[in-house]
Amino acid sequence: MSSVLFSPYRLAGLELANRIVVSPMCQYSADDGCANDWHLMHLGMLANSGAALVVVEATHVERHGRITHGCLGLYSDDNEAALARVIAQVRRAGTAKFGIQIAHAGRKASSQRPWEGGGALKADADAWPTIAASPIPWGENWHTPRMVTEADMGRVREAFVSAAQRALRIGFDAIELHFAHGYLAHGFMSPISNKRSDDYGGSFENRLRFPLSIARAVRAVVPKDVPLGARITGSDWREGGLDGSDAVAIAKALKGEGLDFICISSGGVTADTRNPSEPGYNVPVAARVKKEAGIPTRTVGLIVKPEQAEAIVAQGQADLVSLARAFLDDPHWGWHAAKALGADVARPVQYARAGPKLWAPAASRG
Repeated sequence: MSSVLFSPYRLAGLELANRIVVSPMCQYSADDGCANDWHLMHLGMLANSGAALVVVEATHVERHGRITHGCLGLYSDDNEAALARVIAQVRRAGTAKFGIQIAHAGRKASSQRPWEGGGALKADADAWPTIAASPIPWGENWHTPRMVTEADMGRVREAFVSAAQRALRIGFDAIELHFAHGYLAHGFMSPISNKRSDDYGGSFENRLRFPLSIARAVRAVVPKDVPLGARITGSDWREGGLDGSDAVAIAKALKGEGLDFICISSGGVTADTRNPSEPGYNVPVAARVKKEAGIPTRTVGLIVKPEQAEAIVAQGQADLVSLARAFLDDPHWGWHAAKALGADVARPVQYARAGPKLWAPAASRG
């Protein structure tokens, strides 16, 4: 029986060789938003991982929309030129298609890098003011954000549009809006973080108003053959927060704005929120979204083994699967998954001698 995981898939005008996606993973290593040789090495490694699509880490649409001083940005000509250099190089070396996730960190911005503590930046560390749906800190000892005004909304919306246009000039194959993990857009959607009493708070429809306006504006500049999607929250994992039914409704609303796919992640609405720890914990919500919203669906979250990924797509729970740490642990995860599932995957000719046809240890792997 042939592997469904290694069957081709089409998103808008993009043909993917299989259903495996490398999830965006922040590297916290940029220079004022500019990609550098670390990103060249990191993405070059993933370009030949066996995944059909590699999504570049959360890339921020404003300088003050970055999570940390080390986060990627796409808000300046320097950012665009630096990332264009990296993507041009890794395309020449690898077989994967490349997407990009564009984002605004909202109240989670002005943060330390994880290895520096991961908390809010101190004043002497070049901290900056943050914005959010409501003036509520993300957690204890975090900055209190300023409540977003309509002027802020207009500026941020145009920043998303500008970043998308830069991504198109660079030549990305797909664009993903980051509407999850407690960042600005998710902060508007969730009743945990949005306590507004105006047209952008209160009812579910009001809380979606600003994020949907971003999706609408970006869709207007992204050609129909370039897949445009969003990563959304399947659950806030908190009482009174977003749940699977909300995820279905959000997916339907985004589909109505012309988006081509949804990626289901979850959590992150507050600093003390903890996600479940069982493998594939987002899969049940992804299955609901795929079935009830009728939109191509991807999911992520402790998907590690080839057989697990195969079952998710073979059983129709999602169309695509995203893996993150599994690829950091094993940069050739796609190769090894293909061998385990009796499939084949493109490899660079320079590495052909390590393939199962020419090297006995590879042939016996399983």
